[in-house]
Amino acid sequence: MGPRVSARTVAKLLKLAGYSLQGNSKTIEGTQYRDRDAQFNYLNTHVERFQADGDPVISVDTKKRELVGNYKAAGRQWEPAGSPRTVQVHDFVDKQLGKVAPYGVYDIGANTGWVNVGTDADTGQFAVESIRRWWSAMGAISYPESAKLLITADSGGSNGSRVRLWKTELAALAAEVGLDITVCHLPPGTSKWNKVEHRLFSAISRNWRARPLESHEVVIETIRATTTSTGLTVNAVLDTTTYDRGIKITDKQIAALEATQLHRHEFHGDWNYTLTADHTATRPTEPTQLLRAS
Repeated sequence: MGPRVSARTVAKLLKLAGYSLQGNSKTIEGTQYRDRDAQFNYLNTHVERFQADGDPVISVDTKKRELVGNYKAAGRQWEPAGSPRTVQVHDFVDKQLGKVAPYGVYDIGANTGWVNVGTDADTGQFAVESIRRWWSAMGAISYPESAKLLITADSGGSNGSRVRLWKTELAALAAEVGLDITVCHLPPGTSKWNKVEHRLFSAISRNWRARPLESHEVVIETIRATTTSTGLTVNAVLDTTTYDRGIKITDKQIAALEATQLHRHEFHGDWNYTLTADHTATRPTEPTQLLRAS
């Protein structure tokens, strides 16, 4: 309009006009998948069915990668007044300690957690190895008579519904331990409803508040010390295995798997499938109520 004014004057005028400095607000859910609610019903029915039969049901995912070293940790902790814990100013990765990727396995029925703390890449191999370690250390002991396992998982990440390596490694695990492994994925964009997130990972994060993860030993011990008022117990181990990156599973390999062990369910076979322990086994049958898409 002609007159030159300072930025402070502009700010005053904007406030008088009813404006203020604001950040973005994450409230728009976006487009929902057509069968989102039907998939949740399908998943929950499977959980009820497995638990009624006394078979294990686990929720799995990889927690956010964490820096190891004397770095700032979120939250606050009681300390002597005026004596806060001193940590590094910059979060540069320590070349020796690096980062850790905690892969969580939460047993829904037993309210127990298992965390495989990896020091390398978060791959499909790492995800399945974490489940293998849980089964060897806890699952086989808690469910000695079971021949089936149900896994609920997100649709993305190392255990995503489109990750071929995840499926081929699960098939190998199924044959190795003699379990028919059924996987039901949460619909895309709904990971916050994954039980491992709010029943295991949230408790670990609270236990880590304002506590720098100075070493791998501190990471493991603080995870093991995690408890809740509902009786949660957690075990953890360190996994220093190096996992190959960029492993490709060809169309021919996945077709061979589908002809033997990988059986996609009639309802959303991209999200729901069973890997049989015996590659000569027939397709697992599903109760009629599980096949309906509500």
